[in-house]
Formats: sequence, C-alpha cells, structure tokens
Amino acid sequence: MKNSGQRVVITGAGSGLGRELALRYAREGGRLALADIQDDGVKETLAMVEQAGGWGFTQRCDVRDFSQLAALAQSCQERMQGVDVLINNAGVSSGGFFWDLTLEDWEWQISINLMGVVKGCKAFIPMFTAQRSGRIVNIASMAALMQAPGMSNYNVAKAGVVALSESLLVELQPLGIKVNVVCPSFFQTNLLDSYRGPDLASKEQVAKLLESSPITAADIADIVFTQSEADRFMILPHESGRQAWAVKQANPQAIYDEMTRLASKKLQVPSS
Repeated sequence: MKNSGQRVVITGAGSGLGRELALRYAREGGRLALADIQDDGVKETLAMVEQAGGWGFTQRCDVRDFSQLAALAQSCQERMQGVDVLINNAGVSSGGFFWDLTLEDWEWQISINLMGVVKGCKAFIPMFTAQRSGRIVNIASMAALMQAPGMSNYNVAKAGVVALSESLLVELQPLGIKVNVVCPSFFQTNLLDSYRGPDLASKEQVAKLLESSPITAADIADIVFTQSEADRFMILPHESGRQAWAVKQANPQAIYDEMTRLASKKLQVPSS
C-alpha cells in the first residue's frame, strides 16, 4: 500500500461521494478531516476510514457558516499541521422550473452549493499560501456545463463553482497551489436526501436516473483521486458527459436545441 500521508479535508463527508472520497484517500494512508452537518453519518465514515487504514477526526461544519469553516481550518492546523488537499464536496439538490422556484429556494441553493465552496476556499487558501503548496478539489456537476431544464438554481450554482475554479486555477498556480473541478453526471448516491423544490416529478425522474447509473460513488471517487493527482483540471468522470461536452464545445446550438426539446416534453407542449 502506498502511504502518501496526505492531509485531506472533505466537506459533506458523512455519506455519498464524500464518504467514498474519504475511503479512497484512506486506502492511500491519508490523514483526514471529515466535516458534515450529520453527526452520525460522519462518525460512521470515520469508523470506515480507520478500518481502511487511514487516520482522521470529525468536526461538525455547516458550509453556510464561514466561522465554522474557519474553525475547521484551525483544527486542521492544530491536529495535522496543515492541509494538502481540500475537497469542497458538501452539496444539496433541487429542481423546478424557474417560475415555480421561490427566491428562498434560490438563496438556499446558492448559499450551499456555491457560497459553501467560496467560503471553503476562503477559509483554507491562507494556509495554502503560507505553505506555498496545496490542492483544491471543487465538486461541481455536469449541470454546470449542460443546463438541463427544470433545475435553473442548481445549474447556476454549479456553473458558479466551475467559474470559481477556473479563476482560482490561474490565480493560485503561480503560488504553487493546484485546482481541480469535478463535473459528474448521474451516479448512485443519496443526493436526493437533500432535495428541495416544487417539482416532485423531476425528483422521481432524477431518482430513476441515479438508480440506473452503472457508475457508483466509489467509482467517481477513484476517478477524482487518480485524475486530480495527474493534474487534470476539469474532471469529467462519465463518458456520456465527455461526449456531450465535446458536442457543446463544437456546436452549442445542438445542445440548446436538445435541452429545449426536453423542456417541451416536461411541459407537455409541442416543440417548435
């Protein structure tokens, strides 16, 4: 077993992709700071990490609260004398057409999926700049690149994560700090546990897509670990996602036309 000894912080580590990322780094001998708002879940993750040969500690952290992220960074400095990898993974799901989403739905989504990442970076970048080293891995989504209908607030939040990551890539690279952004499509996870929105039909549709995906959260975690270590900036774990992104880069209108067709189908109106 390779013993990298990397010091890794993972938000949203109590379940799903966050848990699988923790286990992936643990198998490499990682030392882990596991953060989540779900106390029981993150404790279970820690037990699994220790069984896998890793070491770690847990800390309750709501990514909407910068003071809690700053406290997490301080704990990492005290207990691990620094951090090598920050994974901004905590996130929630939502759905609904724009006219059905409330401003509160927007604020909730942006506060967690976008500002939670901003605040995570803000809390740890001073440590990285002092070290002149470190890696930030931001978990976005293919929704950041494809903008499917009926999930505008989620699309915007995740697109913001990509734009933030691109900005940090060029600003931090001269300081010895690396950045990756991950844009997975549907995979087997418990993301819908956090679902919020007026469109329950969309939730049911997404649930079917999640369940039918041949790719698990463990598969995604392995790809994230391997490709981030290889310094691939934008990590697209799904082949279908890579193909769709290539089409959009070559012919954006083809994707817009397809998304309009999907919107017409969801709205049960004839497409033009």
